[in-house]
Amino acid sequence: MKNLKKIGFVVFMLGIVLFIGNIFMGEYKFDGDKIRSHFDSTPDVFDKGDSIASGFIDAVQQYEATNSAPTTNIVTFNAALPQIIDRHNHNVSDALAATEGLSSDDVQSVVSGANQESGIVYSEEVIRGALGDNENKVKMLVDNTSWMYTDQRDFADVAEFESTLQSKVDELNGSVGTQYHISKEKWSLLDINKAMVESGAKTSTWLWFFLTFGLIIIGSVIYNGTNYKILGEAGIKNDGIYHESATNRGWVAWIVLLFLVGFYVALYFFPQYIANAVLLVDPVSEGLSGNPASQWFLYGFIYCVAMSVMAIRMYIKYRHNRYQIFRTTVVLFFQIAFAFIIPELLVRFNMPYYDFKNAWPLDYDFFFTYNIESLIDNGTLGIFMLVWGIILTLIIVPIMVYFFGKRWYCSWVCGCGGLAETLGDPYRQLSNKKMWAWKLERYLIYSVLVFAVIMTGLVLYTFFTGSGSLFGIDTYYISVVYGFLIGSIFSGVIGTGFYPIFGNRTWCRFGCPLAAYMGIVQRFKSRFRITTNGGQCISCGNCSTYCEQGIDVRAYAQKGQNIVRSSCVGCGVCSAVCPRGVLKLENGPEENRFGNEGPIVLGNDGFELNK
Repeated sequence: MKNLKKIGFVVFMLGIVLFIGNIFMGEYKFDGDKIRSHFDSTPDVFDKGDSIASGFIDAVQQYEATNSAPTTNIVTFNAALPQIIDRHNHNVSDALAATEGLSSDDVQSVVSGANQESGIVYSEEVIRGALGDNENKVKMLVDNTSWMYTDQRDFADVAEFESTLQSKVDELNGSVGTQYHISKEKWSLLDINKAMVESGAKTSTWLWFFLTFGLIIIGSVIYNGTNYKILGEAGIKNDGIYHESATNRGWVAWIVLLFLVGFYVALYFFPQYIANAVLLVDPVSEGLSGNPASQWFLYGFIYCVAMSVMAIRMYIKYRHNRYQIFRTTVVLFFQIAFAFIIPELLVRFNMPYYDFKNAWPLDYDFFFTYNIESLIDNGTLGIFMLVWGIILTLIIVPIMVYFFGKRWYCSWVCGCGGLAETLGDPYRQLSNKKMWAWKLERYLIYSVLVFAVIMTGLVLYTFFTGSGSLFGIDTYYISVVYGFLIGSIFSGVIGTGFYPIFGNRTWCRFGCPLAAYMGIVQRFKSRFRITTNGGQCISCGNCSTYCEQGIDVRAYAQKGQNIVRSSCVGCGVCSAVCPRGVLKLENGPEENRFGNEGPIVLGNDGFELNK
């Protein structure tokens, strides 16, 4: 059986190596036919797509005429791509500015019309008098230079007026033809990479899908499945966990960290470099939503695969504990069904992409203008989704926390918690239990909550007023900063990437604003607690060791005190690893929730007698 486990490990590692190698395989080429196919969705009709494709081909030829370096691999191709897009956009603006923009003669006509005996006079009448019947040019200046009207400001002389006008005209001419521009956003670069690459992932997708995801899944199932026999009878199976390099911050853990961090950095900031990986799941995406895969579909697919194969490990390791078996099954269901399959199917039926279990402020962009407008534009269903999101956050979440504690969400529903409890289970003992970590936890998590509330307030202010700033604060900039620091770096790169070093609940413990919100309710108004039978405690320390939230559970058990902590996610592992049945997760009356059953309480204030 141990040899079979080794075979499973080899198969798994082969799949990982092929997955990484696949990213760098293939030949990248700016081929004319591929360019036309990518940009022109209606080849039988001459339209905007034809113009964009032709302009992009011209830009490629200009680039290649001045750069002899090949662009056939992923690095050189993506180094050249932004420059080619810039050339294309510049060429388009220059070409259209001559016909649709404002010429130097137009500027001189306006300046002459504004230079009157009484001084500089600039108004809509002056513009119309200078440009005549060319309504497009008149509208361009009226819409964009009304702030220059002399009934609102003065100019020292003609030179100042002409300089100001020319500067604005140059800006307007540069924006002419933006409908023919190609975006340099990450999603656009990824799409172009997918279109231009010629690789096994593109021509033999299902074969490479099996060689990567297939081997990873098969190897993981064999490796984890053999533990059913190797570990023997059901019970606590954590022997040697601090002697393994993978689970005690050894060299294996650091390699895993580098892999996870590298993946998250590419996912969030450089998705064009994982185009071949995205191509692997194109057939799956097209089968669900009818659309080609994006980097976020790839992420969702990997997320579900990781949780599923590691759930097998959970079933075997905790098969003596029905709570863990049931909890793992439920959180796996919510991730696969509600966070992955249902949103994709909604898109297939021309409905908004929506995760019905995702609550604000974890879903921090729920109140962003584009999301609200998108939901409203989708009619009754969209409005229902908007109302549901508000009700979920303001009513359902606190009510459920009152009855069941924050565990109902953090350990049973949330995808972040689901990944932490499955993929992150081998690392739960790495959580820091020191006092300074607890203090840092309080400062960080509530700071993030305040940040989320302020950011959302500013975003809603912009939505209702149309103003992009409040008290001199750019609301859009604040949302971008939050998305970068919290939504990408903290929750993804650090929160998951650092599992092997900081433990599996770094994000949930130190950064999740929804966990902070629910923690306040759980601490002050909830029926949930972990009760302790102190008389049975042998101070083995298993409970504290395997608490992923860094709570010193043993200290409570030794005193026979109930555990009521805002950070507790109710995963139940402290109870599962206790050899004496000291700990029990309960929902009971609020009365005496912080107390205990015994006559004597030994706490920070000394001895107390219960009457």
